[in-house]
Amino acid sequence: MTARQSPRRREVLEVLRTAPAPLGVAAVAERMGVHPNTVRFHLDALVAEGLVESGTEAPSGPGRPRTSYSARPGMDRGGARGYPLLARMLLSRWASGDPADARTEAVETGRALGRFLVDPLPPFEPPTAERSAARLVGLLDDMGFAPRPEGAPGPDGPPARIRLRHCPFLELAEEYGRLVCPLHLGLMQGALAGLGAPLTATGLEPFAEPDSCLAHLGVAAAAEQKEATPR
Repeated sequence: MTARQSPRRREVLEVLRTAPAPLGVAAVAERMGVHPNTVRFHLDALVAEGLVESGTEAPSGPGRPRTSYSARPGMDRGGARGYPLLARMLLSRWASGDPADARTEAVETGRALGRFLVDPLPPFEPPTAERSAARLVGLLDDMGFAPRPEGAPGPDGPPARIRLRHCPFLELAEEYGRLVCPLHLGLMQGALAGLGAPLTATGLEPFAEPDSCLAHLGVAAAAEQKEATPR
């Protein structure tokens, strides 16, 4: 249970945040009106979460040093996040412009992201179509697309297409498919170009079937094969 999930733990944290100086277990317990053992349990948990710092104070008289606690400075990281809302805001702004320009920008943004995200092949492995397709499938799998290669001409040949059985941005794709889907296409193109692969993503069929999209692969132009960037 985290501070966000535990009302009592949030209360302990709030006491520390409003205190002008670090507090010991007994002082926190007194302010909350609870047993010190209860406070000690939650303080240990807050320290483990990285939300509270502990220190040692020299005693004012005989006795052992006292452990005191203070809230770690910084923004509270336990609150809710609004990334889907942020994505929707940005996409709506993108969609308000010329449709053709917006699609082009989406593809180019995806290409830049794909080149950045794809893991490069080892220097001693040439970027064959088979190796490059496998690296692309791995990237898509890491991103949550649940990819399945299909239509390979032989046991060692590259797939003709990749079936995407899950969309990690499904709600946004349903609302802004004219931008999100070109972004995904560009991502695949950028990843393959970044590898210097002899193939590219030639097209993406959004919701080609009720449960999946289809990405089609084909021979890359010579210029695309020269885009590989050493890292």
